[in-house]
This record gives sequence, C-alpha cells and structure tokens, in this order.
Amino acid sequence: QLQLVESGGGLVQPGGSLRLSCAATIFTLADYTIGWFRQAPGKEREGVSCISSSDGNTYYAHSVKGRFTISRDNAKNTVYLQMNSLKPEDTAVYYCAAGPSITTVQAMCVTPTLYDYWGQGTQVTVSS
Repeated sequence: QLQLVESGGGLVQPGGSLRLSCAATIFTLADYTIGWFRQAPGKEREGVSCISSSDGNTYYAHSVKGRFTISRDNAKNTVYLQMNSLKPEDTAVYYCAAGPSITTVQAMCVTPTLYDYWGQGTQVTVSS
C-alpha cells in the first residue's frame, strides 16, 4: 500500500526550529511533486512549501519565506521541511502530500486537490 509518513513535529518555543520528514514506502518520491501543507483549527488547509519532481523548483508561501526550507534526499526517499524562527502562528498539523507534476510548482502548492497521496499529519506547536 502506498504510504507517506511524516515525523519530526513537536512543541517548540517561539524562535526555535524543527525539521519535518516525509518518507514514502513503495513509490519513489523523486517522481512526484511533494507538498507540505498545514491546517490549524478552524482554518483551511494551506500550502506551505512544495518541490517539483520535473525541475526541482521550489515554492514557499509568503508567510514562511526566508524561514522554511524544503529539500529532498533521493537516496533516503525522503523530503524534509526545515523550519526556523518559528512563530506561534505556525502552530498547525503539518501534512506532506505527493502528486503528479502536471503544472507549475506554485500552482501545485495552492491546489491541494491535485495531490493523490497524503500522510497522516504531524502536530507542530509553537508556544512559550
């Protein structure tokens, strides 16, 4: 069964860092656009950062640009989201998703319905 597994969430103080991991079983992440999305209570799911399979281009939401970095380790079949300078407003459940690279990475990142596979999510809480 195709599966994505996120890890690395937790409780961190404002200004702290976390690194989320998204690992896949059975299929090769490098063949897909991978997106990190987040959903806070009472809010819609939003794209945080995405990386394309076709050209390696990346996209970041304005709210995280300069603080978050998405990367791939193809040998480990894993995609990472390094999150620095975390703020309370970053608190959410973070999901990784895999989808076919059918459009620009920016378009992929704002359209969750384009993704075929989703992980179970990992909670990130930023609080003092």
